[in-house]
Amino acid sequence: MSEPEDTSQAVQDTLPGVSVAPAPRRPAAAPSQEVAAHLPVARLALDLAPPHLDRAFDYLVPAAMSDDAQPGVRVKVRFAGRDVDGYVLARTERSDHDGRLLPLRRVVSPEPVLSPAVARLARSVADHYAGTLSDVLRLAVPPRHARAEQALAAAVAAAPENDATGGTAAVGGVGAGEAPVAAPQAAGSGAASGGSVWSPYRAGAAFLAHVAGGGAPRAVWTALPGLAPPAPPDPGSGPVERGRGAGGARRGADPLPVTHWAAAVAEAVRAARSGGRGALVVVPDARDVDQVCAALDAAGLPAWDAATGGEVVRLTADEGPAPRYRGFLAVLHGRARVVVGTRAAAFAPVADLGLVVCWNDGEDTLAEPRAPYPHAREVLALRSDQEGAAFLLGSHGRTVAAQALVARGWAHDLAAPRDVVRARAPRVRALTSVELAAEGPGAAARIPTAAWRAARSALEQGPVLVQVPRSGYVPVVACGRCRTPARCTVCHGPLALSGAGATPQCAWCGALAGGWSCAECHWTGLRSVRVGSQRTAEELGRAFAGVPVQVSGAAAAGGVLGAVSSRPALVVATPGAEPVAEGGYAAALLLDAAVSTAHVGLDVAQDALARWLAAAALVRPATAGGQVLLVGDAAPAPTNALVRWDPALLADRELDERAELSLPPAVRVAAVTGDRPAVAALLGRVELARPDAVLGPVEVPAPPPRGRAPGTGPGPLPGTAKGAGAGDGAGPGLLDAPPVRAVVRVPVRDGRRLARELAASLAVRSARREPGSVRVELDPKEIL
Repeated sequence: MSEPEDTSQAVQDTLPGVSVAPAPRRPAAAPSQEVAAHLPVARLALDLAPPHLDRAFDYLVPAAMSDDAQPGVRVKVRFAGRDVDGYVLARTERSDHDGRLLPLRRVVSPEPVLSPAVARLARSVADHYAGTLSDVLRLAVPPRHARAEQALAAAVAAAPENDATGGTAAVGGVGAGEAPVAAPQAAGSGAASGGSVWSPYRAGAAFLAHVAGGGAPRAVWTALPGLAPPAPPDPGSGPVERGRGAGGARRGADPLPVTHWAAAVAEAVRAARSGGRGALVVVPDARDVDQVCAALDAAGLPAWDAATGGEVVRLTADEGPAPRYRGFLAVLHGRARVVVGTRAAAFAPVADLGLVVCWNDGEDTLAEPRAPYPHAREVLALRSDQEGAAFLLGSHGRTVAAQALVARGWAHDLAAPRDVVRARAPRVRALTSVELAAEGPGAAARIPTAAWRAARSALEQGPVLVQVPRSGYVPVVACGRCRTPARCTVCHGPLALSGAGATPQCAWCGALAGGWSCAECHWTGLRSVRVGSQRTAEELGRAFAGVPVQVSGAAAAGGVLGAVSSRPALVVATPGAEPVAEGGYAAALLLDAAVSTAHVGLDVAQDALARWLAAAALVRPATAGGQVLLVGDAAPAPTNALVRWDPALLADRELDERAELSLPPAVRVAAVTGDRPAVAALLGRVELARPDAVLGPVEVPAPPPRGRAPGTGPGPLPGTAKGAGAGDGAGPGLLDAPPVRAVVRVPVRDGRRLARELAASLAVRSARREPGSVRVELDPKEIL
């Protein structure tokens, strides 16, 4: 991990390659309102999209607004003849600008929503990804909800003076001014035996002690599989509800089984709180938020409520605008010191931050799809450096990016010894074609005979998990005679079946293909190429008569299940939607393994292994009869890593291979995608983009249409920045030409310089209003 740059200088005076003529100075107008006597100049960050305007602007502070216009508040100003939103970064005595300064139009709210620490972090993230501060601030600060803001302000005003910080700043109900708790104790950590969740890990106890003592250790953690031992019931606390269903609605109020990794995170958070510092936990989705919150609640860190107080705030998009903004303000005021949320929570204004945790960093949901495309792992690493907080990057697997942090010495490896892993993990078998050679014709089935026998035997002991890579019924079909993939006649997207006897429908544009015939042999029959979770559940229900079958997935009728009981049942789930079973699953079938590794990409092996390990971690240990069957001829490397339960070995091997081939994360990479002339012009101003450092440009396929009527042409790439004439036919054939992509590779030591040069080139392009569209993404997940 590279050291963060000094971002104190936010003003960009000139742009390279752009001659700036002195603008005629307008005569100073008579002030229409009195200016503040103390610190009359406000330095603002304005919500402006053009990269060449990514700098601070000075405005006068009217005397009537002086008390409210403090650093961090939202304001409205006049810019280029229109009203623009902005944030006050600082108040100064004088401005470096020689011309006339305009006054603030109004203070939107006196609430200082942009803390100095978050402002510094946002600037660092923008510089790290060659983005603009305004783009990052849109991710960091949630939209204002006036009613929630007024309600919390009234609650703060009505609170007793000694509760100004929430009355729960210390763990376990210790009031302000009292000593925090001394010994962290987590949910299911073996309280009865005096053990700790972290005791099986090498240096686990030392990591907790360092965090509790105010240190800033950095670790990449490989979590053990399994559930946490159940904690004794607490009659004083209410039950933790299960996961969300479709539409975000809660279903049921049964206690949520706590996984081992969630209990370990809760203990680390409690260690930070025992030292009087705050904690921030970022996870991929709302189900993981439920897990961590359940573990924290059992560890004595209850959820925050405006009426009763508490420690923990959830920050997810599913919470809704009002609850999310209310929780944000509670953290801003220090009334809650622990934040658990999804990727946007990485910018939460936690006071005196002592620990940042990122769980399962290989998930795509942790990568922001909007410019400048920051990843939560990198945001938290930058924040750990800036605020002196401990850093914990955990997963059941190990990404190559995480292994690179260990290899560079930026973080330490935190894992359990091999004998402990073998004792905690289930037995794993890979049912490849070689393994099943003696099974006869049953070996060629999607679920071979050996898997049927194992599932039937395991159902006598408890629930069985069946992981299917695809959702839906039959997501991919082909010609029944020549097996040519069936394509839509409108947009050439893949055809799919939504149910038994359903009409084929395009997965891209939604057009029905009732009269479809093969373009090669004119056959009208279809055959399945990929089978989804719904079809799998239907087949299992017929094969196991009398056994309940539950489906968990975003597209399932019941949505994503949070937990299932310990009664025998078949649970069919897509990757990432596996519910937790009470007492663990008796067995797990990982179907269509070959599909998981059949794609082309740098992270195919690590992603497949991570999905398999996440499901296998919910199975009982081998000593309790738990077993995992990987069905299919997947790639050998991730298959062997799963059987050995050694993700670090695969990640280390992948990192060595990428270093030899100069692929990320062994090098820093920037992907520049857009119209060919725009890409060439942009890279022409980047000094590091030498011929030996650039791959391409090559044509890339246009993204599939989204929300567009059938028959409409492809639109611009998502996230691209348009120049003048980009949408009005500037340049012959510009709109009809396919987009291209160029990849710039530089050594890691030159990564910050590459970001600076790309940002400067984007600013020149914006100032010149160059035609075409272009998108710049640093550290993309895939470059192929």
